[in-house]
Amino acid sequence: MANHASALKRIRQTETRRLLNRYKHKTTRNAIKELRALKDAKSANELLPKVKSMLDKLSKTNIIHKNKAANLKSKLTKHVVSLGPVKSKPKAKAKPKAKKK
Repeated sequence: MANHASALKRIRQTETRRLLNRYKHKTTRNAIKELRALKDAKSANELLPKVKSMLDKLSKTNIIHKNKAANLKSKLTKHVVSLGPVKSKPKAKAKPKAKKK
């Protein structure tokens, strides 16, 4: 066991960071699994930017390697594109406004 106050503090900091990194990494992995399981193009297109952002944050803080983040983002983007284009509802024509007299 450490005897110096600074070493004890370092142990506390390391444990806190480890738990936070573990939470962030697991959350991102779950989001990736969720995105891969989607079959709907619209919901996949909504989730993709959020997952990419999570991966960027992990690579920025060196939780995962930057190349791994890039590879995952590329594969996920391919998956979303393979689902097909987003089917949007046709827009109804706006009713003309009544003229005020």
